[in-house]
Amino acid sequence: MVLIHENMSRGRTQSGWLDAWHTFSFGGFRDPARMGYAALRVLNEDRVVPGAGFSEHGHSDMDILTMVLSGRLRHTDTLGNEAEIAAGELQLMSAGRGIRHAEMNASGSEPAHVLQIWLIPDTTGGAPTYQQVKLPAPETVRDWTLLASGKDGEAPLRLLSDTRVSIAAPLAGDATALPLADGRRLFVHLVEGIATVEGERLVAGDGLQVGEEEIGDLLWQTDGRALLFDMSARPGVSRVAG
Repeated sequence: MVLIHENMSRGRTQSGWLDAWHTFSFGGFRDPARMGYAALRVLNEDRVVPGAGFSEHGHSDMDILTMVLSGRLRHTDTLGNEAEIAAGELQLMSAGRGIRHAEMNASGSEPAHVLQIWLIPDTTGGAPTYQQVKLPAPETVRDWTLLASGKDGEAPLRLLSDTRVSIAAPLAGDATALPLADGRRLFVHLVEGIATVEGERLVAGDGLQVGEEEIGDLLWQTDGRALLFDMSARPGVSRVAG
């Protein structure tokens, strides 16, 4: 089954300091039909006002990717990590048996625009870990380029599930293939730009969920940027972790 998650059909959380859009159920947005897809459990697009953010809270048994699109976040956690994540950087925190952390806008004058992604690991427990890398320059990733993988040494970041996360920054007129294989599931999130697939129009914030069907290329109408989640159809942990 191919399903388009339109950007304006996402759930939304608005408060004095946060404006967040939720592709899947999260917080006060609960939709039984949107409880995640394969290992992908949460995909939030957050805008955080200057000086505010997520105060210390806990997680366990979840890989949490944080991609800063603009601005800066300040990260602290109970492992003793203290770091800034700037625009063009990607953080991976594997919560393992448990970790507490805080993510605050590091600027007193500029908002932060962030993607927060949760992936269910294949096994529970273990020691929490922290990783952080710079994203590749857009001109070097016209086609899918690996950012994170469950296979050791395959990508800059090491996940705890049979998942591959890739990025592409195609130019207008490019065609980007969607590499579906047997036993795999795909999810594409458009970060920027406009594309079509099988005659359907996709814009920034849209998600494309792909099951077993063959599907054509993404045809880019503008320059763009997208994330690809290539996941096992049978993730190892069936329960929803937090």
